[in-house]
Amino acid sequence: MGKLSEKQTDVSVARKDSYSDDDDFTWTDEEEKALVRRLDFLVMPLLMIGFFALQLDRGNIGNAMTDFFLQDVGITQNQFNVGQQLLSLGIVLLEVPSNLILYRIGPTIWIGTQIIAWGLVATFQAFQKGLGPFLVTRLLLGFCESGFIPAGLFTITRWYKRDETSKRFSWFFIGNMSAGACSGLIAYGILHMRGIAGLGGWQWLFLIEGIFTALIGVMFISLFPKSPGLPSSIFGFRYFTERESQILQRRVLADDPTKGQPRRHVSWAELKSTFTNWKLLPHIVLTIAGLAPSSVMMAYAPSLVVSFGFDRLTANAMTSIGAWVLLITNISWGMISDRIGRRGPMVTLGLLIFWGATLGNRLLVDSTNSNLRFAILTFSIAFGSNWHPTNGSWMALNAQTAGERSITMAILIMSANTSGIVGSQLFQQQDGPRYRIGWTVILALVTVSLVSSVVANVQYWLLNRREKAEGAAVVKYKP
Repeated sequence: MGKLSEKQTDVSVARKDSYSDDDDFTWTDEEEKALVRRLDFLVMPLLMIGFFALQLDRGNIGNAMTDFFLQDVGITQNQFNVGQQLLSLGIVLLEVPSNLILYRIGPTIWIGTQIIAWGLVATFQAFQKGLGPFLVTRLLLGFCESGFIPAGLFTITRWYKRDETSKRFSWFFIGNMSAGACSGLIAYGILHMRGIAGLGGWQWLFLIEGIFTALIGVMFISLFPKSPGLPSSIFGFRYFTERESQILQRRVLADDPTKGQPRRHVSWAELKSTFTNWKLLPHIVLTIAGLAPSSVMMAYAPSLVVSFGFDRLTANAMTSIGAWVLLITNISWGMISDRIGRRGPMVTLGLLIFWGATLGNRLLVDSTNSNLRFAILTFSIAFGSNWHPTNGSWMALNAQTAGERSITMAILIMSANTSGIVGSQLFQQQDGPRYRIGWTVILALVTVSLVSSVVANVQYWLLNRREKAEGAAVVKYKP
């Protein structure tokens, strides 16, 4: 197959597709840019609001803890940590199987069904009582949520070209991060409902947000387009004309021919190639070690702010500040990465800043300056995971086929949720409320993550240097 050709016209550069028997099919840059803008207002918002709902249902338990959740349910803090581990374990166990199903039946039905399923679990967790139901509920929530994030990332790679993905990955994670930013403010209002209909504020929180999620799932199934080649909803509503559909499909094929694979399954060779790809190891280590501190900070942030001396309900609203700043740093990292064509250095820079903030938290562990401790915690949240979507884009760009890309994204999110298993045990009840040991371990983990990001950068540089020495015409590995 040939490369995308170009020829000058009197209006713009007309693009010619050589992946079709129709050699006369062309389109202009203006047409393509207009279609990408429409994609940004169709595909991305639906994926983002799904991610918003996921994080809302996954993270609202941190807000619930400020409303006597542990006492009402009848569990201890350490038992709570075990429940958080089970949530992450459930996601890890079904991450790859979920993506194999996605690859076969497509994102519209599978992702929408997932959203409805975890929305129902999230709703009925309002009525849990005792350790057993709490643990089972967290595990079920993990099972139902498994696969959503890599499915979203993989879906983005099917609609966009390679040099467009970092920014869109960052946009996708805005759904996650905006939920973190809004959850504290939403919880501040809902938790005041304690006593209405004899329910606790945390019960109203689960009920309202769980029902909201289920409705999002119905909307996703109803509206999300099937594929670039068939950009219509499940009910047959067509979003693009036949010509526009051809452009959408051919532009991504011209950029990456592997996206034109007709198979609807991942081959054994692709599975084996991905799981034996040693180049993924630094990415896996930096993800687990880097996100474990971030996950515990988000879960315990309201409780930490309370321990600094602030009001328990006000603490929920205060923790949203760092999450709002995270939205800005997240999209900035994605846009800069696409602009400079470098993902690795941006990942390392983000982790370096996070390391500095983590060091500040450890040094201030015995400080009585509540405002300073809150400021450093807020800074940590703002840079705790902004590098994560860029790392995902980096991994996706170095996958060799669509099947490998799907499994690579699953491995990325398995690593992210493994970090949740680690992170949920960092703050132990006997170490509170200052968590001296916890903050020391967090600093060590971020250090490991930072070093691993450097190793990842160096390995691609060395591999490309070797390829060049052997006479390769193009750079094989994306930095």
